[in-house]
Amino acid sequence: MKQFFLSIFLIVTGAISGQFLEQYKNLTPYNGFFNFHYNGEKDEIYLEVDQLNTEFLYVHSLTTGLGSNDIGLDRGQIGDGVIVKFQKAGNKLLLVQPNQRYRAITDNVLEKKSVEQAFAKSVLFGFPIKEEKSGTYIIDLTPFLMQDAHNVIEWLKSQKEGVYAVDKEKSALSLERTKAFPKNIEFEALITYKGVAKGENIRSVAPNSKFLTVIQHHSFVKLPDQGYKKRVFDPRSGAISISYMDYATPIQESITKRYIIRHRLEKKFPDQNVSEAKEPIIYYLDPGTPEPVRSALLDGARWWNQAYEAIGFKDAFQVKILPEDADPMDLRYNVIQWVHRSTRGWSYGASVVDPRTGEILKGHVSLGSLRIRQDFLIAQALLNQPFKDSDDNYQPMLEMALARIRQLSAHEVGHTLGFAHNFAASRNNRASVMDYPHPKVSLKDGNIDLSNAYDTKIGDWDKVTVAYSYSEFDKKVNEAEELNKILNNAYQSGLRFISDSDARPIGGAHELAHLWDNGKSASDELENILQVRKTAIRNFSVDNIKSNEPYSVLEDVFVPLYFFHRYQTEAAVKLIAGLNYNYAVKGDNQIVVERVDAKKQKNALAQVLKTLSPEVLSIPVDKLELFPPRAFQYNRTRESFKSKTGVGFDPLSVASTASDMSLSLLLHPERASRLVQQKGMDQNQLGLSETLDQLIELTFKTKSNTNYDKEIQYTVASNVIKHLMKLSRDKNAYPQVNAIAYSKIVGLLKVLKGKSEDVLDRMYNDYYVKQINDFLDKPENFKIVPSPKIPDGSPIGSFRCNF
Repeated sequence: MKQFFLSIFLIVTGAISGQFLEQYKNLTPYNGFFNFHYNGEKDEIYLEVDQLNTEFLYVHSLTTGLGSNDIGLDRGQIGDGVIVKFQKAGNKLLLVQPNQRYRAITDNVLEKKSVEQAFAKSVLFGFPIKEEKSGTYIIDLTPFLMQDAHNVIEWLKSQKEGVYAVDKEKSALSLERTKAFPKNIEFEALITYKGVAKGENIRSVAPNSKFLTVIQHHSFVKLPDQGYKKRVFDPRSGAISISYMDYATPIQESITKRYIIRHRLEKKFPDQNVSEAKEPIIYYLDPGTPEPVRSALLDGARWWNQAYEAIGFKDAFQVKILPEDADPMDLRYNVIQWVHRSTRGWSYGASVVDPRTGEILKGHVSLGSLRIRQDFLIAQALLNQPFKDSDDNYQPMLEMALARIRQLSAHEVGHTLGFAHNFAASRNNRASVMDYPHPKVSLKDGNIDLSNAYDTKIGDWDKVTVAYSYSEFDKKVNEAEELNKILNNAYQSGLRFISDSDARPIGGAHELAHLWDNGKSASDELENILQVRKTAIRNFSVDNIKSNEPYSVLEDVFVPLYFFHRYQTEAAVKLIAGLNYNYAVKGDNQIVVERVDAKKQKNALAQVLKTLSPEVLSIPVDKLELFPPRAFQYNRTRESFKSKTGVGFDPLSVASTASDMSLSLLLHPERASRLVQQKGMDQNQLGLSETLDQLIELTFKTKSNTNYDKEIQYTVASNVIKHLMKLSRDKNAYPQVNAIAYSKIVGLLKVLKGKSEDVLDRMYNDYYVKQINDFLDKPENFKIVPSPKIPDGSPIGSFRCNF
């Protein structure tokens, strides 16, 4: 018995002291930042850890995705980059993630330690030590690589797509992209998730929704040296930032530190006005991208070099095709990937950033491959009978779609260079590729002109934000003063920077910052868009599709044309009770905040009300004859018009959808509250009461000429009533808003009870009167009945830009 325990003891101590690797034959060695070995017989990877307590960067990502925009787990998706280190604890090595949010940047070791002890750190994994020899520890890394590091399980559950777990029997290490380099090592594992699908999105993309298999990537990367210089964040700069709290900060200074994120870029000859870079920023395009998209993406991404040249760098920004033997998930490569999904969806630019400093270590752009087809479809709808003479006349549509792809490439690369959206750029001659561009369409001699649909170069604002983030300054000058000068000069030249939340149609109120808009005046451009739309609808015919295509395809082409005004409507509405402001700082002489001029607001209201008129909402009768019930195997999708008439095309539901869009924006509780507020402060301003009066005048007191137009008007009137009822009970609005909306509802009773010679008028008015009386009697029973959902529109460009 003693001999038995002695044998066991010798086996255990022998493994720890230096015999673990020796027991396996035919191990495949990988030498790099960490050395490791692959055991093919057991499908395991053994890592050599020769430096404890040395920090490095860990990044997880997805090499392969699920192929659904709605689910949002894409090929090439980069996860968080976090700093980690190995620490020894007894017979284990722990992979520890220190807390980077709270620091003490000081030489006082005890002060640093006090902050470290005050906040939690995270142990990501524990590894039993398999062998120790001369300060090098051998651990089995396999369980770490085989876990759900990318949080696919949690994500699917949060999206209500299903409950899944890792199926270890159907998972394995993947060696194709498992590699070792001096500054980084890369691992991959094929992970299979077993579960029950609950969402249709999973079922639509998985060959068997019980088993979802993806390849997960892991990177261990050496942290960069201390040569990178942090640059202070300024909210006016358009740069993206990192932040943390530094408890060693003097009391009179801000404890929160903010620094921009950017690539490291230094001149080879700093004394020269124009110099090559020591190491240029190089982006690599996915070689799986087809032509002519490939050339368009290369062209658009290369626009950024114009901005770097403007600050004295020669060929500092380059775009090349990714070499065949290169791995796009390798942290050494900045990559533009062409990503396929089952439906069109967002593109985005993500970056792996050194959390200590803000230095960008890898830019990774994901471009949805179906996006280009949406712009092609828009052009196809706008042009006058493009396929009348030949089915091969696709070039005009393709040119506009490729022009958009160039801009999209520049936009997403811009995020990975460290730049935020600038949604005020469109009001100033398209001053930034970081805006969301709607195609700029005009009428030329009565015809649709797409020649200037999208820009062809980097914008003036982009040069400013590159100058702020990447300019090198002589050591003799004050950097802070020079940076401030860049931003002040930009503002004096008329450039503005307003980003995401301030530009949104819901919640945003900025006069100049909108998504998918054009023009110096949002309301003037809406007038132009409505004229373009009217002309295109008048010209629309069967020759907007190719020969032998079903008429159901023609209906699909018509969808983006009918709703062509939707984004410019959002922009114009924001002028109503809108604000003009900047991310101003003390001493910069920028406008801090002011209300939009009353005249501009009233003009915007007039244009928005046009979108509720039968003239805009009714589809001409001769066009309705082009839309029969859907052809066999050409079913409606979420991008189709909705119908309450069964298989038949439903022009009244289409009008209901469009009018509901405008009303939900115009009568949003926040906008209504601002209307009340501004009227109280200035009697010359537009107020909620007069806004509702004009709305009621249009929908209830204006007479239509035809029975068809009357039905459209009744449809809009129903929507107006429900939105007034909703506004009168909305708890997120001022009580004054509730009172005004309630008063207008009561006032409507008098209008609706008035005598009318029209039989339809009397019938509908009687019904409206009953609706209102029921609401007044028991308002707590009110439930808003939604209009048919508007077909998907975004992304006409891009939205989900991660940063």
